[in-house]
Amino acid sequence: MQPDMDKLTQAVLGRIFVELEASARHVHLTADQCQLLFGHDLTPDRPLSQPGQYLAKERLKLIGPKGCLENVAVLGPVRKEAQVEISLTDGKTLGITPPVCPSGHTAGTPGLILSSERNTLALRQGVMAAQRHVHLTPETAARFGVKDKQLVHLQTFTNRPTVFEDVLVRVSPDFADRAHLDFDEANACGMQKGDWGRILP
Repeated sequence: MQPDMDKLTQAVLGRIFVELEASARHVHLTADQCQLLFGHDLTPDRPLSQPGQYLAKERLKLIGPKGCLENVAVLGPVRKEAQVEISLTDGKTLGITPPVCPSGHTAGTPGLILSSERNTLALRQGVMAAQRHVHLTPETAARFGVKDKQLVHLQTFTNRPTVFEDVLVRVSPDFADRAHLDFDEANACGMQKGDWGRILP
């Protein structure tokens, strides 16, 4: 009986709210960069909430002008262009000021050095603090009355309730409904796994 009630509760919540997730620092690579850094394709470790996306077993070291970050996650599948997503706090550790911008908008972003046990790679650009965003299916977006690329407010029901502004809506039938905050934002609102948010106009 309890599992059925849990499913019903989740279904009801999903009609009104969107689940929150903290997006830790991570790297996206091209197929050629994987070969250079690891000598092979990415090795899937576990799936992520977004369909088809996964955490790879491979890890990288990020090296900036003033410091480094060890054991940084690599996400698959591979992309057409490398991208390094960090928080503003991470940027201070590295000695980089990452611009806040949507994923995929790498033009004009700073670079850094990626290091593995096998090799190193100097990226000319691609380092950013990804703009907070919410992934929605077309059906959920229609229910919430929002459109792709729209900016909305996100009210969090967390230990330190917060309303985030300029949250980018991303709509695709390939998505699962989730709101993504980086660790600075998640910590600021006291977010814990399983917390929910509500999209406001």
